[in-house]
Amino acid sequence: MSEPGKLVGVSLGPGDPGLMTRNAWEALSSPAHWTYPVTGISASSYALDIVRRGGLAIPADATPLVFPMSRDRVVLASAWVKAAHSVLALLHLGQDVLFLVEGDASTYATFEHLARTVRSLDPAIAVEVIAGVSSYCAAAARVGMPLAEQDDMFAVIPANYGIEIIDHLLDEFDTLVLLKVKPMLEQILDLLERRDIIGHARFVEKVGTPVERAIHDVTTLRGQEVAYLSLMLVHNPLRVSGGPRER
Repeated sequence: MSEPGKLVGVSLGPGDPGLMTRNAWEALSSPAHWTYPVTGISASSYALDIVRRGGLAIPADATPLVFPMSRDRVVLASAWVKAAHSVLALLHLGQDVLFLVEGDASTYATFEHLARTVRSLDPAIAVEVIAGVSSYCAAAARVGMPLAEQDDMFAVIPANYGIEIIDHLLDEFDTLVLLKVKPMLEQILDLLERRDIIGHARFVEKVGTPVERAIHDVTTLRGQEVAYLSLMLVHNPLRVSGGPRER
């Protein structure tokens, strides 16, 4: 029996093919089998589109793995197990398998769920992660907002943690990165206006793609529909360095 292949999470960056690392490019140019995430059988792949725009040929046997947009743990667990079995079938043939990931595979990504499920089914499988540029680093560069300077602190959280958590963290960190702000946008804008720091917020969606949108005046977003892949960078200049500001 041949040695099993290796599972590799290939981080592609948030959207600009130019932000793919040399390591990612070399992995994609190897004989390894490609897999990539989709949300449904007929859905397109954001990750695959990054590679396509980079000029790499998509292998004819590249395999889509379905990960539904759901918060139902039973539905998600079933999808992970099904995907893991598809990957294991290839790994047990001795093939290395790449899983394409937008952004960075270690940050709010599907890859770790897949890798954990694969290893639970076969602990002998080797797993590797190729690091990538995160969406918030690319967004900060795009709008010219440093995430942290000198002794500054910054935090990265999903916006759906809620307004109370966001409000509290604005006193604890100099900069907040709020991911996937779509369902919380109006409430976030209300909070920033109430705290008089809305002029220090920047909004970016689908950074690095042909349909990227970067907004410096976030008040113009009121009433607008925004993309799922959107984020907001919020700097609190009123915070006292080394501790929360006085209210």
